[in-house]
Amino acid sequence: MRSKQSGFTLVEIAIVLVIIGLLLGGVLKGQELINSAKVKNLATDFRNVPLFIYGYQDKYRALPGDDGQAAAHVAGATVATTPAAAPAARSNGVIEGAWDSTTQTDESFLFWQHVRLAGLAAGPTAVADTNYQPRNADGGIIGITTNDNAAPYIAGMRGTYLVCTQGVLGKYARQLDTTMDDGCPNTGSIRVVPGTPAGTTTGNVSAGLVPIAAGAVCPITAGGPTLDDSTSYTVCMTM
Repeated sequence: MRSKQSGFTLVEIAIVLVIIGLLLGGVLKGQELINSAKVKNLATDFRNVPLFIYGYQDKYRALPGDDGQAAAHVAGATVATTPAAAPAARSNGVIEGAWDSTTQTDESFLFWQHVRLAGLAAGPTAVADTNYQPRNADGGIIGITTNDNAAPYIAGMRGTYLVCTQGVLGKYARQLDTTMDDGCPNTGSIRVVPGTPAGTTTGNVSAGLVPIAAGAVCPITAGGPTLDDSTSYTVCMTM
């Protein structure tokens, strides 16, 4: 007697394939939303810094970090004493120090304390707090300094202030540049540079910190500027 064999019908197989397709579509859409949210957060980080500067200037007629009268303006503020030794360097309209400085007496480091104490930004005001330095959605440090147009931090970048953030994956850096600038990582007001440098200062461009394929023409072509989606970069903006 012949045994009866069972199996899936075409209708059942089609239903399973549809369900798999819906699940994959949901996962991809979810990842796209996560990516977009991260880029929006990065863009907000950049856009907030000018608001902090203008808000502080409007209140106290001084630059946060560079304010020699910060202790009188906001209770608990620390007046910067470095990198320049002379008191005349205070309130000179220049935010001195590396954008990613960890020196607690640098103007660029104290910038964040001043804007927080002034009620313009959220975050710890104690300079020794491990969470004092602001970070982006991927955990990289965010910082600011005055851009030296005579010896710019990144060759060819012009602007009064330089805001940088570390540890940004290439896929986010590319989308951020497209959202806020010209979509080219080595031109415009937003630049993407290799690696996650630390301790660098204005006018001090190390061998590992150079514009990606300087002089290359955008849109990206063979031999032009390239960004690897899974590699971390530093993104800087001038304003």
